[in-house]
Amino acid sequence: MTIATPPSHVTLPSGDRMPVVGLGCWQSEPEALTKAVAHAIKVGYRHIDGATIYGNEKALGEGIKLSGVDRKDIWVTTKLWNDDHRQEDVMKACRRSLELLGLEYIDLWLMHYPAATDTNPGDYNDINVLDIPYTDTWKAMEECVDAGLVRNIGISNYSKTELDNLWNDCRIKPAVHQLERHPYLPQNAFMKYHKEIGLHVTAYSPLGNTNPSFNDRDSLPPIQKNTAVVALAEKYGISPANVLISLQVSQGCSVLPKSVTPSRIEENLKIVQHTEEDIKSIEDATKGQRARYCDFSDIIGYKYYVGLDDSD
Repeated sequence: MTIATPPSHVTLPSGDRMPVVGLGCWQSEPEALTKAVAHAIKVGYRHIDGATIYGNEKALGEGIKLSGVDRKDIWVTTKLWNDDHRQEDVMKACRRSLELLGLEYIDLWLMHYPAATDTNPGDYNDINVLDIPYTDTWKAMEECVDAGLVRNIGISNYSKTELDNLWNDCRIKPAVHQLERHPYLPQNAFMKYHKEIGLHVTAYSPLGNTNPSFNDRDSLPPIQKNTAVVALAEKYGISPANVLISLQVSQGCSVLPKSVTPSRIEENLKIVQHTEEDIKSIEDATKGQRARYCDFSDIIGYKYYVGLDDSD
């Protein structure tokens, strides 16, 4: 059996080439993350994805230094949090992230969510949504590109309406949209729209629900145990997790598997190019099974993902 080689990078509008497989850093404790990042880079990762709200940007930067690999060869993504959306706060937040990371520039800086809030949510019962247009926040992010602090800017967790509003009111178009995507949430119509306008998608949570805190909203069987996924794992001699990670790359996305375990970090790099038949087998086996896990609308007090058809 001849196995096609999947792409290793995607070229963004700036001309920068972003590695399609990145190490996700959400919910990783700082000490473990530093070791995980260093190990990931040593075994071949060249894309590390962090965020201010993760509270581990310093550990991420220390892991990069520990790896011994030149900074210019590593792609770093991080994200602006909701409580820094005021235009006068955006560049300060960018410089703060740079200081924590120990870097001179960020390869990709995302607006983590479209909604602005007035507090860093140490207390999830005391969050107020502010009337700060994300289009204004974006203009301040554009200034960070102008200042050489950031090379590419993008968004995360936007609805189609929010995306359209921003797309039609910006000087620098978003380079990437990071969103939840897996066989239980394919968002095919939304994906098609991204392709039409030329906006690259990075998929997070490619394995579906691996977070115990989301179990109360999960009535579906683990995707890794799906019969089609297991069959493809046997076909290619890889793990079910790798089938799911490979699915995103095969459908044109970059993807962010998450682990601090050395063996899993290495395993997650085993990417194959699925055939159209492979992809259809997963689609058919998960038809009518839909779930969105990462939805903090009730906690934040802002309705995310309005108008998206999660059933497609």
